[in-house]
Amino acid sequence: MFDVWDPRKGTGPDAHLVLPNGTGTDIFCSGAVIIPSSGQVLLVGGDRTVNGVRNWSSPDINFYDIKTGVIKSAGRTMERPRWYPTVMTLANGEILILGGRLDLEHYAPIPELFNPQTGWRTLPGADKNELFGSQNWNYPRAWQTPRGDVFSLNRLGDMYSVKVDGQGGFTKLPQKVFRGHSYLPSLMYAPGKILSMRLGGITYNIDINQPEPVIKRAAWSGLARFNATATVLADGKVYVSGGSLRNNDNSSGILSNRLSEIWDPATDKWLPGAVAAKARLYHSVALLLQDGTVLTGAGGAGAKDADNNLDAEIYYPPYLFKADGSGQFAERPAIQAVPDFISWDKAFQLKASAPIGRFTLVKMGSATHSQVYDQRFIELNFKQNGDVYEVSAPSNPLVAPPGYYFLFAVDRQGVPSVAKIIRLDTAVS
Repeated sequence: MFDVWDPRKGTGPDAHLVLPNGTGTDIFCSGAVIIPSSGQVLLVGGDRTVNGVRNWSSPDINFYDIKTGVIKSAGRTMERPRWYPTVMTLANGEILILGGRLDLEHYAPIPELFNPQTGWRTLPGADKNELFGSQNWNYPRAWQTPRGDVFSLNRLGDMYSVKVDGQGGFTKLPQKVFRGHSYLPSLMYAPGKILSMRLGGITYNIDINQPEPVIKRAAWSGLARFNATATVLADGKVYVSGGSLRNNDNSSGILSNRLSEIWDPATDKWLPGAVAAKARLYHSVALLLQDGTVLTGAGGAGAKDADNNLDAEIYYPPYLFKADGSGQFAERPAIQAVPDFISWDKAFQLKASAPIGRFTLVKMGSATHSQVYDQRFIELNFKQNGDVYEVSAPSNPLVAPPGYYFLFAVDRQGVPSVAKIIRLDTAVS
């Protein structure tokens, strides 16, 4: 079974539609991403039971159609079975699949690509164990750079440049950072800029806007936060929720497993966030919603001193409240008219109800195992003429890959609107 939730209808039973999964695939620990050209959700890999033993890998490919509410098989399998794969959208609209495990003892280092027009192909030139094998198979962290290659950062601190054209290929970069972990978050919080949390609360700011990354130590987060999730907010700050001081362990106290944090890129400072009702550990998720809140949920399977949570919470960031400390919600600006489609390096017009100080784009993604696939944040330039704003779209797809985005209008007090969902693609005339 799977659940389709419409947040606009609230949190009660009427907001949820439970539908059957007739594909025969157990999508536990699979990878999922929205296909830019169709709006369908691509689901790759998952779990498989062999002779009563779980956690074998599945080679299955499935699609979820948002228009019909049906999950269906692709009618073929991937080149390799995958459990714990990374899925990401490239600038040309293709979907790249990295890493995962073949079975209980072997890994799937060969990358695969899905093209909505031409189908599937592999990258044999990047089929190396050191790249996406034994040291980097577990939901590998990777991002496309402004030059078109893919930057990969593994848990040992090694960095690679991966070619995704032709047969593929890779180059190991000379830089290295402190050791990390598969369940510590890293995210691209601005074009070409990555915040990576490592062991011991050590955090790096990695700039990949040039061929060799520029690495700076960011402020110490103070906590290791295993199984946490880092979510970029509507204003570009980074919200870190869930996790624990020790991997999947709820015994280390409220400050390490329920207190959230916010990192401000402008000041490189960590600020305390709200305290969650429950610890969100292994298999927890966090995802930005259209109204600027953050859904956090699940977590705790197999954890020490923790429940297996089958529920969720909603976090309300500080930008939704009045600045006077009253705890009351601030009045929010509203986007009154905006196109459904935009294209790169082209301006578009919209109307807003209040004086706007910023327009931001946040790419819609999917969250699992301490990461959010396809998460991107882009600040947009604009000109104002009364209540009409001429907004500049991102310059190219290497800065903002094709797909679906939340467009937020942020007023001059820092309060964001409810976002409009727009599609960024070359199909726009």
